[in-house]
Amino acid sequence: MNVGDQLPEWSLPLTPTTIVSTAIATRDWQDVHHDRDVAQAAGSKDIFMNILTSNGLVERYVVDALGHDTTLRGIAIRLGAPAYPYDTLTFRGTVSSVEDGVATIAVVGSVSLGDHVTGTVRVTV
Repeated sequence: MNVGDQLPEWSLPLTPTTIVSTAIATRDWQDVHHDRDVAQAAGSKDIFMNILTSNGLVERYVVDALGHDTTLRGIAIRLGAPAYPYDTLTFRGTVSSVEDGVATIAVVGSVSLGDHVTGTVRVTV
């Protein structure tokens, strides 16, 4: 693995079932992730993906791209544009550094409104 190497893109179609089931799976009972009326009353267009799911999908993207024997050393993410149902979340990643056997990968997950999640994932190479 070398600085500048790119991971293959991965896209996930977002359905209402995906948004709701992943909120439930992460035990995030916040109603804006499963109740459209509440989400809209709070000013959102629709229900939206929670941060725990976004974090898990970043990990899945990197580990699937590099192989399941990859050792995860850390993830740091920041949320941006909301990920709504009926959109597609597309991930891309670039190796930004390799030091002492640890690679840092810059990851971006984008939806039609812009970057939904940005961050770095550190892995042992």
